[in-house]
Amino acid sequence: MKKLKVMSIFGTRPEAIKMAPLVKELENTEGIESILCVTAQHREMLDMVLNLFELAPDYDLDIMEHGQSISDINVKVLKGMEGVLKEAKPDVVLVHGDTSTTFVGALAAFYQKIPVGHVEAGLRSGNIYSPYPEEMNRKLTTNLAEIHFAPTKGNYDNLIKENIDSGKIFITGNTVIDALLQVVKEEYVFDNPILNEIDYENKKVIVMTCHRRENWGEPMENIFKAVAEVKEKHDDVEIVFPVHMNPNIRKLAQNILGNIEGVHLIEPLDYEPFANLLNKAYFILTDSGGIQEEAPALGKPILVLRDETERPEAVKAGTVKILGVEKDVIIKEVEELLTNHKAYGKMSNAVNPYGDGKACKRIVDALRYHFKLIDKKPEIFTI
Repeated sequence: MKKLKVMSIFGTRPEAIKMAPLVKELENTEGIESILCVTAQHREMLDMVLNLFELAPDYDLDIMEHGQSISDINVKVLKGMEGVLKEAKPDVVLVHGDTSTTFVGALAAFYQKIPVGHVEAGLRSGNIYSPYPEEMNRKLTTNLAEIHFAPTKGNYDNLIKENIDSGKIFITGNTVIDALLQVVKEEYVFDNPILNEIDYENKKVIVMTCHRRENWGEPMENIFKAVAEVKEKHDDVEIVFPVHMNPNIRKLAQNILGNIEGVHLIEPLDYEPFANLLNKAYFILTDSGGIQEEAPALGKPILVLRDETERPEAVKAGTVKILGVEKDVIIKEVEELLTNHKAYGKMSNAVNPYGDGKACKRIVDALRYHFKLIDKKPEIFTI
C-alpha cells in the first residue's frame, strides 16, 4: 500500500519547537512517509531545536541573512519551495502558525496544487497590524489551507466565523505542550553558570522575553525602564532576560538594564534550558505568543507586554493578563503580582486551556482520517 507523503515545513525556532514532536509522531506512524523541509528563516536558533529533537531535514533552503526584510524572506521561500515541492511531490504539506515561512510555504504548495494542513490554525488578535506581520500571515494561510488543526474551541469558532468548512477543522490542543512535557525536568542543571547560581527558592525570579517588531523603539524603552524601576524597589526579585539576537534590542537592553545588579542579560537559550528556566520562574513577563501557552502548563502566571493577544483563552482562564506597553501600568501590575499572594495564587492555579500533551497524535490521526487511511474520526481536545 502506498504511503501518505507528508511534508512538514518550518523555518523559525518557535515553529520548530511546536513542529518537532509532530514530525517525530509522523516518523513513527505506519503508513506515513515523513519529509522535513526547513527554510532556516532563523538559522542558529532553528538548529538548536533540530539538534535537541534529533531531526535531520531532508531539504534546507538556508535563507537566513542578517538584516533582510520580510519581502526578502518571502521571495526566497517562494522560489526555494518551488523546486523542493516539484522534486519531493508530497501528498500534503504541513505549515505551522503565522511566520513568513508559514504563509509563503502554504502559497508555494497552493501553486503546485498540493493540499495544505495548517497546524495551530484559527488564532486571531483582531488587529492585522498586531502582531505584525503574523496576524495577516495566519489569516492568509487559513485561506490557502484545506485542513485546519485548531488548538482550542475558540480557535475553531474563529474559523467557523470565517466560513471554513467545519468538517475540515480538527480541535487538537497545542503541540507546544507535547514538546514542553518532553523536556522539563525537576532536577535540571543549566550549562550557563549564572542560571545555576540563582536562588530560585528564596528569590522571586521573573523571566522576561521581549522582541516583537511592534514593540521596537519607544514601547521597548518603556518596558525596559519599567523593569529597571521594579528591580530597584525589590531586593527579593531577580530578573533573567535572554536577549534576542537583534542588535538594536541588545543595545537598548544593555543601555537601560546592563548595569543593574540582579538583572541578568544572557544569551538566547536553547529550548530545553529555556523550558526549564520557565519551570523555575516565579512568573513570566513577555511579548511572546507561544509562552502564553507553555507557562500555564507549568503553573506560571504570564504578564503580556502587548495591547492584544491572539490567545484569549488564556486571558479568560486567568493564566494571562494583558498589560500593554505603558511604563506606569507595567510597574503597577508587576508589583501587584509580586506583593499580592491571593492574585498570584489565582493565576498560578488556573487551568491551562491549551493542551494535554496529545495534540500530535490527534493531528496525525486527523490526517489519516482525512486521507481515508482510517475510518474513525479522531477525538477532539477539550478542557
